[in-house]
Amino acid sequence: MKVAIVGYPNVGKSSLVNRLTESREAVVHESAGVTRDRKELHTEWNGRRLTLVDTGGVDLEETDNLARKIQAQARAALLDADVAVLVVDAKAGVRPGDLDMTDLLRHGRVPVIVAANKVDSVKDIVLAAEFHALGLGDPIPVSAAQGLGTGDLLDRIVEIGPAEADVLAASVDDPIRLALIGRPNVGKSSLVNRFLGDERVIVSDRAGTTRDAIDIPFRFDGRELILVDTAGLRRQSKVDASLEYYMTLRSQRAAERADVALVVCDAAEGVTAQDLRVAEMAMKSGCATAIILNKWDLTAGEDPAVVVGPDQLESERVRVNRKLRLRPRVMTASALTGRHVERILTEAVGLADRRQGRIPTSQLNRFIADVVAQRQPPAGKGANAHNQRLKLLYMTQTGERPPRFAIQVNSHGLVTRDYAYYLENRMRERYRMDGIPLVIDFVERNERRAPERRH
Repeated sequence: MKVAIVGYPNVGKSSLVNRLTESREAVVHESAGVTRDRKELHTEWNGRRLTLVDTGGVDLEETDNLARKIQAQARAALLDADVAVLVVDAKAGVRPGDLDMTDLLRHGRVPVIVAANKVDSVKDIVLAAEFHALGLGDPIPVSAAQGLGTGDLLDRIVEIGPAEADVLAASVDDPIRLALIGRPNVGKSSLVNRFLGDERVIVSDRAGTTRDAIDIPFRFDGRELILVDTAGLRRQSKVDASLEYYMTLRSQRAAERADVALVVCDAAEGVTAQDLRVAEMAMKSGCATAIILNKWDLTAGEDPAVVVGPDQLESERVRVNRKLRLRPRVMTASALTGRHVERILTEAVGLADRRQGRIPTSQLNRFIADVVAQRQPPAGKGANAHNQRLKLLYMTQTGERPPRFAIQVNSHGLVTRDYAYYLENRMRERYRMDGIPLVIDFVERNERRAPERRH
């Protein structure tokens, strides 16, 4: 059952969503207007699965472009919802913005519950009575801060929502989590909308429009995916305000939970040092990674000040391969025109599959034989050097997400960093693992597999 949480700015919608889901997923800040896109969070109450849709604060008197987009997001949430919860500020009383929202909800098709928030003590319960004037039924006094009345609110949601039989069962297959990360204003949200074929998240020329990690389920080529749009990641030295700190933290956590991260860059600027840091952060979290040069439409001559051709693209790829050990693929795209968008999704699905796939032991041992034939392992140093050479005896896969392998060797001390990198790079070439973190453990013969050296 989907429940849209709507209301005037700064009435505590995100705080209430966090309380109802027993999480801290929705960004909460004392500033008004923190939430802009709609964010879906899941919870369960009395055996019923609920999806709470947190929305931006709606002030229908505001007419600027960003405000209109926030309003459109809230309306879209209502169209998709089974129940609407109008959150009001009990301490502020009925305000014109509450009346505007009430008028909007009366024309909708879903049942509405009024949640009078900020009733933080028993003596404040009487404050909720004023909201009978909205004509939407008995208001429920709640406190997102203290938890007062939240059980009553959930009971009412379950009571007036559709019966369990009318709710579609959730898919049992694990969807692929695809996070779009990068610097502010490089077009992450525009790409998300192009992937979905819908204005699902707010896009604005103003940097920092997206302020939370937004999870959006969708299907591509018969596969279940969850797109995660994130706030822009600035250099750490520039992250000072508390709101921006938490936005950055949410983006980093989104990468940690992802199967695949698309690091979105501005094609006109190329892959910057900050883009490389973002990619490194994603790779250290264990997810597969690709780099997307967005806004490629500007490189085709429409803007005479921007010239990025095939030579420059190849230069970017060489630089990325030199700077990033995982050698992620560098691809071009245009969220504006849709160029290469489907190809990016195909690549992302392939990366996720290879990250969780397994390679048969027989193939791995043929691989070992081939790489040894191409380049002999290093020999030991000193008087016995001619009698000591590294031997790769056996290889098998021991884990996935990310892939992990164990190679049995005759001696740990003979493994050099250079030869370990050589093996890793040959594996990426053979099994198309560019951009996928690999762990290779070198296990000495006749000992229990307790890896001491990793690459």
